[in-house]
Amino acid sequence: MTEAAPPREIALAPEALVLRWDDGAASWGAAELRARCRCAACTAARLRGQTTAADADVRLVDARPVGRYALQLVFSDGHERGIWPWSLLRAPSGPVDQNV
Repeated sequence: MTEAAPPREIALAPEALVLRWDDGAASWGAAELRARCRCAACTAARLRGQTTAADADVRLVDARPVGRYALQLVFSDGHERGIWPWSLLRAPSGPVDQNV
């Protein structure tokens, strides 16, 4: 996976994450991101064929930079270990599950 440049702006609201690059923007709902949580436990559950459901009222609490390549998202339900590379957050199809 090619490393993507970080966005020039990160806007965090409880309901959504908005990222702005010089050539465009991406917006992801909190519930969608949580349902695709990238922490080890959620990734392992998906690999076993289990769904990782998220409550519709889950909120984003924080977005912490990880170097210059990703964000660590913190959700209101306590999930906070997933690392989200810019390349996934910028992908046209959204932050899909990629087991690399």
